[in-house]
Amino acid sequence: MKLPFDHITTPRLVLRPPEAGDWDAFRDFLMESPRAEFVGGGPSSDNTRRTVWRAFGHAVGHWVLKDYGPFILVDKSNSQPIGWVGPWCPEGWPEPEIAWSIWSDAHEGKGFAHEAAVAALDWAYANTNIDSFVSYVDHDNAPSAALAKRLGCVIDTDAPRFEDEDDSYDVWRHPAPDTDGNPEAYA
Repeated sequence: MKLPFDHITTPRLVLRPPEAGDWDAFRDFLMESPRAEFVGGGPSSDNTRRTVWRAFGHAVGHWVLKDYGPFILVDKSNSQPIGWVGPWCPEGWPEPEIAWSIWSDAHEGKGFAHEAAVAALDWAYANTNIDSFVSYVDHDNAPSAALAKRLGCVIDTDAPRFEDEDDSYDVWRHPAPDTDGNPEAYA
């Protein structure tokens, strides 16, 4: 991991790699929030503190091993972590993904995910050797599908899929960056 990492700032957010202080919000999201059911968590999952800790470590380790990963979204108004967004391609992923999760109802629908995804995509195209991203969105996750559309994504029916999962999700292809490396579709 190339440290120190300059944080990304947007009008309302700071995007940065995960830190130990993010654990409580991440844990509460994956163990208690119904919105986490789209990412393998939530109250109906069989997650324990131990399995959620492993997931948290997975995100931290992604940064260490790949020099990129999901950014924690920190609300500038109160310095609290409210979600994550960013490039993500752990072992077994068919393609690099731009993943996102907003961790509480209080922050849903206010444009935080869009604001962060635009900044994360810009950073990812400029700072990784990746020239194509997808987002995997469950068919029942209407807010994420709406965000993918707002980001200019289209469903890619020819994209590689997870071999061990059913077809209950769509693969949304992000627009490629233009010639100067900036994703003009997000402007």
